[in-house]
Amino acid sequence: MATIDRQATTLALAHALSAAERGLAVIPLSRTKLPALRSPHRDDPAAPPCHGECDRFGHGVYDASTDPRRIRVLFAAAPWATGYGIACGLDPHHLIGIDLDTKSGTDSSAALRELALRHLFTIPETVVVLTPSGGRHLWLSGPPDVVVPNSASRLAPGIDIRGAGGYLVGPGSRTEHGVYSTAPGTAQLPPAPCPTSLLRLLTPPPRSHAPTAAAPTQQGLGLVQFVLAAHEGQRNTRLFWAACRAYENGFGPQLTEALVDAAVRTGLTEREARSTITSASRMTSHRP
Repeated sequence: MATIDRQATTLALAHALSAAERGLAVIPLSRTKLPALRSPHRDDPAAPPCHGECDRFGHGVYDASTDPRRIRVLFAAAPWATGYGIACGLDPHHLIGIDLDTKSGTDSSAALRELALRHLFTIPETVVVLTPSGGRHLWLSGPPDVVVPNSASRLAPGIDIRGAGGYLVGPGSRTEHGVYSTAPGTAQLPPAPCPTSLLRLLTPPPRSHAPTAAAPTQQGLGLVQFVLAAHEGQRNTRLFWAACRAYENGFGPQLTEALVDAAVRTGLTEREARSTITSASRMTSHRP
């Protein structure tokens, strides 16, 4: 059972409500930076993808809200929460998070500067959140008609992107490793518009070798969205589950490229994605 730090929870709720006043949709997070409320479908692996249509909590960013009453109810359901997540890609800011990590000795800030020089863009003055590990989150605003996918080190080593279906740990959140805080002088800034050249890098063109088969069915699109919504630690599991459902329903081969593309956007390599889908194909082909 999770330990309850009532003071940390009260502070997290206060910060979350302040963020909501700025139009940022929020959810409660645990000390591990994961959504504090577990999926109500976790004990039913055969359950179809659900983004909150069941009217219960536990759907990650799909629970996110700017409504103070709903936020209070979310935190009341998760009294062990010590932080909050800010959903990306939603109105009115269409938030894009540039996560400059410090793991593995990479200099992500230098990598971003190199990209900026090479592609002729400048990171504007914007909100900067400092992480306990010494990293930084840059908040940018995207256009409403562009979907920026999540990615891990695809842009450059140590640079992760939080886009549609992802979330950023909000400033004031307390985690196992410390507290997230806003860099001096940036707390009251709005998320600055993402430079056009950078936006092009964040939205790669469709895969050139994709087959010209018929468009995925509505169920197929739902499975792709299910994979796109995966966070670290869920990617292979979600991909495997979605691929199994696709093959069981007879459209696995037609959906393979879309599933691979979705998995790569969440941070898996193409080789990992194809291996997982192949395993799902083999497993379902042996079922009676």
